Amino acid sequence: MVQRREPTARQMRLGVELRRLREAAGLTTIEAAALLGVNRVQITHIESGITGVSEQRVRRLASHYACTDQEFVDALISMATDRTRGWWEEYRGLLPTPFLDLSELEHHARFQHHVAVLYVPGLLQTEDYARAVFSDRLPELTCDEMELRIQHRKARQQISIPYKAVIHEAALRIRVSDRAASKAQLTRLLELSEADHITLRVIPFDLDGFARASSTMTYVGGPLPKLDTVVRDTPHGSVFIDAEAQLGSYRTRFHMVEAVSLEPDQTRDFIHRLAKEL
Repeated sequence: MVQRREPTARQMRLGVELRRLREAAGLTTIEAAALLGVNRVQITHIESGITGVSEQRVRRLASHYACTDQEFVDALISMATDRTRGWWEEYRGLLPTPFLDLSELEHHARFQHHVAVLYVPGLLQTEDYARAVFSDRLPELTCDEMELRIQHRKARQQISIPYKAVIHEAALRIRVSDRAASKAQLTRLLELSEADHITLRVIPFDLDGFARASSTMTYVGGPLPKLDTVVRDTPHGSVFIDAEAQLGSYRTRFHMVEAVSLEPDQTRDFIHRLAKEL
């Protein structure tokens, strides 16, 4: 099978899950290879996402690893056999790979939860707001690099899955650009909050429990909870977190943050008051 030069995050996630199943079964790569009738290198390549794997081999591996969770196996098969070439492929070679991996992750997501502290979430940003955020990059982006990022962000904003965002008041008050851009961003949030599949909540400065929202995170739902993903932004790009224990921790953290935030109707009133102040 042809080896991939640069596996996507989704392809690597499939490999990681197969490795976890093997390790849970207490098998080495050599033992797994013998059961499958291949060499050890092929197992290593499958588990690193460098080489694809067929439905038949996924089923055989799951059987050898004594995995009885058929729903999970079916989800892995879907990941292995998916041949989707989404809109983000237009940007391959033009934008850093993490941009494309994030787009692919969102494309396959069942839901998305976001906690924002300093910036309005990217999927909710106006073009002027996004441009101001990207302009803060060091080294500075060229005009072409800026436009590619803006176009890519706008393409990502076609939200159709259940989406929840808890936004701290700080993110609503910080002017990443000027007064007009800030007011337009608040107006955009009010418009989006009316959509049935989008739920916005705000944590005001004077509300207790801020420590629970001390950092930004994006929680992306997979076909099963164990295939969820947390996305954390770092100075060097996005980091995907998929360890089951950590997923449980972030899932609990989001529910705790959500519990201390304003209700959606209160949130709309709050954002409306902020917009009137500008």
